[in-house]
Amino acid sequence: MPQPDPISACLIIIGNEILSGRTQDANLAIIGGKCDALGIRLTEARVIADTETAIIDTVNTCRAQFTYVFTTGGIGPTHDDITAAAVARAFDVELLRNEAARKALDRYYEPKRLTEARLKMADIPAGARLIDNPVSGAPGFQLQNVFVLPGVPAIMEAMFAGLTDRLVGGDPIITDNVTTNLPESEIAADLSALQAHYPDISMGSYPYFRKGKLGVNLVLRGTDAARMKAAAAALMTAILRLGGEALHGSPT
Repeated sequence: MPQPDPISACLIIIGNEILSGRTQDANLAIIGGKCDALGIRLTEARVIADTETAIIDTVNTCRAQFTYVFTTGGIGPTHDDITAAAVARAFDVELLRNEAARKALDRYYEPKRLTEARLKMADIPAGARLIDNPVSGAPGFQLQNVFVLPGVPAIMEAMFAGLTDRLVGGDPIITDNVTTNLPESEIAADLSALQAHYPDISMGSYPYFRKGKLGVNLVLRGTDAARMKAAAAALMTAILRLGGEALHGSPT
């Protein structure tokens, strides 16, 4: 019986500061973990510049390809925060001062501190559904399958928690690990054979060097706990047959 198409997602990380290396992105790990728990496969992440063309083209490409698209960054009060305007153009709708977003800012800022720059964060594409910001007031928004979130990880994570009821996922994705001291070249054939035998489980091979020792971390990802357990056991058996050491779990 053919497997149903997985529910997929893409993360678009927007920001010149990420591309320059001045800021290290943390949102990919957060969103990836939350998607796993929701049974949504985050299958792609793109890092793009704070330019209108890049945002429009990437959003339009990804929203046609993935079930869900998440963006982070570029919805603050400064001149280079252009994500909201660019997403509005991607959907060919107006960017308007949103009354509910304005009220959210009113509740957060004292009147004298609610400057015109901060009011910019209430400019939302027409027809968008707001995403509540319980940390700093300024909301994100959703247009169809695109969810626009801030770049600050703590704020983004709090806002993501409030939108999960809008996401339809599948069975939670389980991750398991088997580590070995064998090099990749010695386990490649057996790993390929096991992957063919367990097509519903993703198997990845990641070499590591820790505490002066070389090894390989074999990562399994799937949704069926029994199948995952059987695949991990089969992998450990193959490693032992090849004369290697097999440890169930990540290397320490």
